[in-house]
Amino acid sequence: MRRLVLLLCFLSAFSFAEMVDTYQFKNNDDRNRAVALAKSLRCPQCQNQNLVESNSPIAYDLRIEVYQMVNEGKSNEQIVATLTERFGDFVRYDPPFKSTTLLLWGLPFVLLILSACASWFYLKRRDKLNSQLNSQLNSQLSVEQQAELKKLLEKVE
Repeated sequence: MRRLVLLLCFLSAFSFAEMVDTYQFKNNDDRNRAVALAKSLRCPQCQNQNLVESNSPIAYDLRIEVYQMVNEGKSNEQIVATLTERFGDFVRYDPPFKSTTLLLWGLPFVLLILSACASWFYLKRRDKLNSQLNSQLNSQLSVEQQAELKKLLEKVE
C-alpha cells in the first residue's frame, strides 16, 4: 500500500509538467527579440492572450514561425507584416491608424464626448427644473409657511 501511495505521488508530479519551447537560436539577442515579438502579437484563436501565453495549437505554430523568421534574419516589421497579411490587424495589439480601423480608434473619443454632453444637458435640465419647482413653491406659500419650510429643511440637513 505504501508503494502504491508513493507511486501515485510520483506520477502526479508529472501532471504539473508543461510543454516548453526549446527552439534553438543563434544567440541570446535573437531569442530575446523573438520572445518580445511573440509577446507583442495576439493569438488569433484566443480572446486576449499573446502568442507566448496561449496554449492553443495555432499559437504554438505561430511561435515556431516567428522563431524561424527571426533565425532567418527577418526584421520585426517583416514578421509582423507577414502575420498581419495572413490574419489581419487582429494579431496586433496596436493596430495601425487607417480607414478600416478608424471606428476602432475614434469610437472611444466619440463616446466620451457624447457622455459629457449628455451629462451636461442632464445637469442643466435638473437645475432648471429645481429652480422652477422652487419658484412655484415660493409663489404658492405664504411668508409664514416659507419660514416654517425653511426651518424644517434646516433640521433635515
